[in-house]
Amino acid sequence: MSTPTPNTQNPYAPPAARVEDVTDASGPGELAGRGTRFGAILLDGLILGVAEGPAIFGGIKALAAGGAAAMTDRMAILSAMYLHNPYMPITGVLFCIWAIITIVFVARNGQSIGKRICGIKVVRTDGSKASFWRIFLLRNLVNGIPSLIPIVSTIYFLVDSLMIFSESRQCLHDKIASTLVVKA
Repeated sequence: MSTPTPNTQNPYAPPAARVEDVTDASGPGELAGRGTRFGAILLDGLILGVAEGPAIFGGIKALAAGGAAAMTDRMAILSAMYLHNPYMPITGVLFCIWAIITIVFVARNGQSIGKRICGIKVVRTDGSKASFWRIFLLRNLVNGIPSLIPIVSTIYFLVDSLMIFSESRQCLHDKIASTLVVKA
């Protein structure tokens, strides 16, 4: 019997395939760091603050022009901040631009502007994409309801924030929406 040459394939030989470790693609991914999540929140707040800046500037300018009496009258303050503020149209345009960009980012990849800059995103706990409505309704709207109740809002905010120190790094709003924040 002759020895088969390397070019001839033996029909009885085991398959020669390169085997690599496969990662579990169905998992949620690597959890985002607590500092990274905090940085994303700060960036989102800063960006929204820039959008609101013209209105705040115009209101302060109008109040300063009204003198000390205007600064103690609630109606004068509201009037200066909103009704007689020449910078409100600029703020409205900037806010609309911010809202559109945020909606697009959240709908596409579960990211706010700050999360996108920081390289993190929101996903379901099983790793699948979190829908826009899950993020908007459960993570944001439901999470905002306790802020309408005095004292409860402070306790809720504290509990929600401190839950990030759990092993899963899920805040209360993450648990409500069954979401995780992972590296993008």
